[in-house]
Amino acid sequence: MVKRATERPKEFKKPARWSDKPAPEPEKGEVDEELSPTRYGDWVKDGIAIDF
Repeated sequence: MVKRATERPKEFKKPARWSDKPAPEPEKGEVDEELSPTRYGDWVKDGIAIDF
């Protein structure tokens, strides 16, 4: 079994650009009906675009 590193070396120093803040929440996307996959002739069943 390979032993994995679970801690950083003692001499490791965190770069100044690193932050302790959590990542921001993603923004909700917009629905653009003009770019809907159904406009290219796909079939829609129960809200899902399918192509045969």
